[in-house]
Amino acid sequence: MAAVQPAPAASRMLMSGNEAVARAVWEAGCRVAAAYPGTPSTEILENLSGYPDIYAEWSVNEKVSLEVAIGAAYAGSRSFCAMKHVGMNVASDALMTLTLTGVVGGLVIAIADDVGLSSSQNEQDSRYWGRFAHVPILEPADSQEAYEMAKLGFDLSEEFQVPVILRMTTRICHVKAMVTVGERAPHGAAGFRKEPARWVMTPAGAGKRIPMMFERDRQLRQRSEQSPLNVLEPGRDRRVGFVTSGPAYMHVREAFPDAPVLKMGMSCPVPVDKVRELAGMADTLVVVEEVEPLVETELKAAGIAVHGKDILPVQGELAPPVLRPAIARLLGEPVPEDTKAAPLQVFPRPPTMCVACPHLGVYYTLSQVKNITIAGDIGCYTLGAGHPWNALDTCISMGASMGIALGLDKGRGEADKDKRILAVIGDSTFMHMGMQGLLDMVYNKGNVTVLLLDNRAVGMTGGQDNPGSGRGIHGEEAPRVDFVKLCEAIGVKPERIHKLNPYELPVLFKTIREEVKIPEVSVIITDQPCVLIKDYHKLKPYTVLDDKCTGCGNCVEVGCPAIHVTRRGKAVKPSGKEVDLAFVRIETAACTGCGLCLQPCAPDAIVHAEPLAPIRIVKS
Repeated sequence: MAAVQPAPAASRMLMSGNEAVARAVWEAGCRVAAAYPGTPSTEILENLSGYPDIYAEWSVNEKVSLEVAIGAAYAGSRSFCAMKHVGMNVASDALMTLTLTGVVGGLVIAIADDVGLSSSQNEQDSRYWGRFAHVPILEPADSQEAYEMAKLGFDLSEEFQVPVILRMTTRICHVKAMVTVGERAPHGAAGFRKEPARWVMTPAGAGKRIPMMFERDRQLRQRSEQSPLNVLEPGRDRRVGFVTSGPAYMHVREAFPDAPVLKMGMSCPVPVDKVRELAGMADTLVVVEEVEPLVETELKAAGIAVHGKDILPVQGELAPPVLRPAIARLLGEPVPEDTKAAPLQVFPRPPTMCVACPHLGVYYTLSQVKNITIAGDIGCYTLGAGHPWNALDTCISMGASMGIALGLDKGRGEADKDKRILAVIGDSTFMHMGMQGLLDMVYNKGNVTVLLLDNRAVGMTGGQDNPGSGRGIHGEEAPRVDFVKLCEAIGVKPERIHKLNPYELPVLFKTIREEVKIPEVSVIITDQPCVLIKDYHKLKPYTVLDDKCTGCGNCVEVGCPAIHVTRRGKAVKPSGKEVDLAFVRIETAACTGCGLCLQPCAPDAIVHAEPLAPIRIVKS
């Protein structure tokens, strides 16, 4: 990736929140940035890696990314780390001790919460980490504030020698707005100073720093009360005053433009005195926060009467159509009707895998194998739980397929004694948190077959590179993990490791059928690149011969979105059994020629498509 040409100071640019944070981190003189891709935070590091004079890396997981940033901060450099909300679950082991050691160079941690569950397995509220780890939280309401708060976060971090969390949400991350940018202000590294009592967290050392942490809490509470980020906005309509932060502030302002509002840009610690001041401006206080009642609970504990989740939803965004009827009910007023037109009814389009995705053959095969339980993982291949495969039974967190599969094996009862246990995991997820699970599985003599789907990319978040792709963050050549050798080093027997082409269905089916019968750990590595990265090479596309298609529907079961059912019918077999028919066509323009649909086609009705003759313009 080539370095971007930074816009000059005072330029106004249309930026998403992610782009704005990247620009701010660069301008703040940050020297080291690390992240693991995860929607909605991915684009922060992608953009940041294009700026000059900064080291940026895709780390193997969020814990490592935070530790890289911590090391740089210990060396006196400004550093940055980004992740989605569930990523902090992985990184929290480091965070919870970092709060005791503190930092030297400024350290900002951007955590992107997926409010509304657009692409996540839960709707976790990252504001809890501020309370749990005793660190301040900044919450921007738009792209300009994301830019400004990211820069301010470094100053705050260095002043209090504490990491600062920049809490983003999907709406802030992805919505674009005008941002006025500045210039880069270089910050040199002070150098690492040996101080074992601070950096080496033994019980004795940690115990001495806990009082310092609580004294810092007291100082941060004072700062929160005085911070210009926490703004009291008077209003003429005194009936309801609102305590809010982040994008919820925008919703409140749109729905109730004349109400008094406390807008918290620094939401942890909560500015309790400012809330009391707001209470003098309104008859009733309502806390509007996405998504958990953190501030509401703290204010009630402080003796302040507020409404919150007793009238508002406990999940999803709190947009004006949600706020207006809730406040009307609170005030005993008629609930306003939604004046917007009813949404158009459209044909449902459930998420599915891409045309020629190398995972298609895997799930088609698994759907044909009987008497199995399949532990899944986080990635594109989670879609294997859907139609037409229905070939995934569990999905919890990154890397969990390994431990869950082993638990299914060790915890099986009489009803499951003959079940075969499989674990499905992608290459990036395997390196993220799956390797330890495989090691545990081998060490404890599990009876599990592992399908390691190597598509040489972090596919779900846009095809980012990783140690299995052979490229670094800028596209430069990098060492590539040999998964066969890695699995063997972990302890899997060489004869139980198979590397194969997932487009070759007979080989794939035969290998899975054989390995599930072996009562020990097996690893089947599928080796084909993601169709959306440059490593994939498109082949000659296919088409369907209408006069040969019998409607058997076998190709439909592969699940390729390039295959379309044109008509359905029924037929009666000689045995008297009635069967459903599905006659199809292939969207040749989308087909990449992987050949998956060709292999289960009973009547040989699928053939290579002949290119249409080019149009010629004839001059008269």
